[in-house]
Amino acid sequence: MQILLACTLLLGVCAGCTKDSPNLYATLYGVVTDQATAEPLAGVSVVLSPGGKTKTTGTDGQYEFLDLDPQQYTITVQKTGYQTNRKTVTAVTDEKTEANISMAKNN
Repeated sequence: MQILLACTLLLGVCAGCTKDSPNLYATLYGVVTDQATAEPLAGVSVVLSPGGKTKTTGTDGQYEFLDLDPQQYTITVQKTGYQTNRKTVTAVTDEKTEANISMAKNN
């Protein structure tokens, strides 16, 4: 009897762990490009505020922030030889939000 009860409880717990459970977090991603050429920029520092999380773009200019609380964020991009740029975006629960940003070269 106890084994049957334990198995029933275990099945009930496992049933709640389905893959269809909603994701309570958000994702922000994008590509940082040169404003004049539209070419991807590597080595760009991408800072997320609030939170202070930082990423650096790869050779493809891409960045991604996973498992974020759904809210409004400011993305700041910085690279030597370019003007700092900012973009405000809203991260939505269980969604990937694209936030591409271009950067202008310093004069």
